[in-house]
Amino acid sequence: MERWRDRVAVVTGASSGIGAAILTDLAKAGVIVVGLSRHPDRIRSFDLTPEAQSRVHPVQCDVTVEEAVKDTFKWVEDNLGGTDILVNCAGVFYQGRLIDEHLTPQIKETFDVEIMGTLFCTREAFQSMQRRNFDGHVVNINSVDGHHVVNLLQFDTNFCTNYAAAKFALTAMTEVYRQEFANAGTKVKISSVSPGLTNTTIGDHFISMVDMPVLNPADVSNAVLYCLGTPPHVQANNQATNIENLEWRA
Repeated sequence: MERWRDRVAVVTGASSGIGAAILTDLAKAGVIVVGLSRHPDRIRSFDLTPEAQSRVHPVQCDVTVEEAVKDTFKWVEDNLGGTDILVNCAGVFYQGRLIDEHLTPQIKETFDVEIMGTLFCTREAFQSMQRRNFDGHVVNINSVDGHHVVNLLQFDTNFCTNYAAAKFALTAMTEVYRQEFANAGTKVKISSVSPGLTNTTIGDHFISMVDMPVLNPADVSNAVLYCLGTPPHVQANNQATNIENLEWRA
């Protein structure tokens, strides 16, 4: 991680859960971190040393609003020099079925956050890296649900429908970005970290329903820092970075 010291990372969904853990660990590692959230005041209350806190810049930004994303990344460019790392972590979760008409607003929000938010932020971050000829890194926080649809027949719930559909799209987007970054003549890297069940506000929906080991946000953050710490010639792709709690194998 030493080569990222004093570089600039943008983390979306940074005010809680996995995003908060990633922001905290990056700041502790000497990275300047811009935390995007609809609730930036929460970031200001994180328990950080004064040195780490001085590296954190909470910014209010709804990643589903294209102009807000553009304005935010311009602020990063004007005030901090540009984006070197992007971690797409913003996410929402709603239970329900794709075939239920009354859930259309929730399904739309899921795709707006997970897909359009990722698209807006990745485009702006990549353009910043490309303009400065900097070999940056994009990390998408995916899910095991983005690689395998849970058999809903074994659960008395509908908890992985629109979420799984959005995460599968994110898996495809990650590979598309990998090819586009290379075809653009850059060495910008992209990784997709796909956690299993994690103890977050989203994970709380599941923990009481299923009997399986649970990850902590710090576990996912460790995987992100591993990806960022790989040498420039190493690409940690979405097959290499699926993580889950393996206590069940003991």
